[in-house]
Amino acid sequence: MDLNEILLECFQKKASDVHITAGIPIVFRINGELVYKDERVLTPKECEELSKQCIGDEAYNIFSSSGEMDTSYAIPSTGRFRVNLYKQRGTVAMAFRSIAYEIPKIETLGLPQVVYQFVAKQRGLVLVTGPTGSGKSTSLAAMVDYINSNRRCHILTIEDPIEYMHKHKRSVVNQREIGNDTVSYTKALRAALREDPDVILIGEMRDLETISIALTAAETGHLVFSTLHTVGAAKTIDRIVDVFPPHQQPQVRNQLSTVLQGIISQQLIVNKDGMGRSVATEVMTLTSATSNLIREAKTPQINSCIYNGAQFGMHSMDISIAKLYKAGKISYESACEFAIDIDNLKRLLI
Repeated sequence: MDLNEILLECFQKKASDVHITAGIPIVFRINGELVYKDERVLTPKECEELSKQCIGDEAYNIFSSSGEMDTSYAIPSTGRFRVNLYKQRGTVAMAFRSIAYEIPKIETLGLPQVVYQFVAKQRGLVLVTGPTGSGKSTSLAAMVDYINSNRRCHILTIEDPIEYMHKHKRSVVNQREIGNDTVSYTKALRAALREDPDVILIGEMRDLETISIALTAAETGHLVFSTLHTVGAAKTIDRIVDVFPPHQQPQVRNQLSTVLQGIISQQLIVNKDGMGRSVATEVMTLTSATSNLIREAKTPQINSCIYNGAQFGMHSMDISIAKLYKAGKISYESACEFAIDIDNLKRLLI
C-alpha cells in the first residue's frame, strides 16, 4: 500500500483530512463528513508500514517509545500535510490534515474587510479562534502572506508543525518548527524577542507561559498573531484570563485591554449545494468600550458591543450566518445548527 497514492486521492476528492486506523477502511473527511475511501479494511501491519513511509524507520523508533508524534509530510508539487501519529489499542493510527502549497488570499477566503485593518497594525495581539478544522491556520497564513507581500519587515513564525511554507517576498520570513528547530513554544518565544521580529505568529497559545510571553511581545511593540480553540470573543478573553492564577488576573485583563487589537472567531459551514464550505465569522475590535469591559471583568457585555459595533468593523456570528443564508449559500438547517443564539438568528432571518 502506497501512502502517496492515498494522499493524492485525498487532494483529488478535496478532502480536508485522512484517518488511517486498523480495523476499518481509510477514512476521508469531505465537507466536514467522514467518508470511507473504499471497503478494504486496514490491518495493524499495514498501518505500521504506512507510518514508516511517512516518518522513516529512525523516527518510527522514537514514536514507538513515546506513543504520539506531530510532524508534516509533503508530496512535491502537490501539497503538504500536518500529521499526527498515535497509538490506540496497541496499534498505529494517523491523522493527516491537508495543506495546499499555494497560500490563499484574504479575499478568497470570505474573511471580513476589517482583517485588512488588523494586518496593517504595527503592534498588538490579533487572535483567530474557532473549533478544530475551522480554518484558523489558513486564515492566519493568508494574513501573514498579505504582510509579506506588502510590507518590509521580519516575520517570525513558531509552529507545531510548520503548515504553509512562506517564501521571502517584501519581508524576511523565518519559520521555526517545534521538535525540529526548537524544543517548545516557550523557549522559541523567549528567543524570538531577541531575534528582531516585527511580526510573530504563534501556532497556538497553549499554556500560561506561552500566553504570558505573547502578551509581553505584543506590549513591547510587536504584532502578534495566534489561535485559540474557542468560539466568540467573550469566551476567548475568559479562556486567556482563566489560565492565570487569581492574583495575576487583574494584571492580565489590564494587558489585554491595551494590546488586544481584535478577535476573529470562525466556523466553516457546508454549502447548500454540498460543494465546499463557507466561513461564518464573529469580529471584535478594540474600542474604548470593549477595552473597558475587558479591564473591568465584564466580558459578558462584550456581546452587546459586538452587536452594536458595526461602525467599528464588528459583527456577531449569528449576523454572519444570517447573511450566508440570505445569500443562498447555506441551508436553513445548517444556519440553525451553527447559530450561537438560535432565537436571535430566527429574528435576523425574518
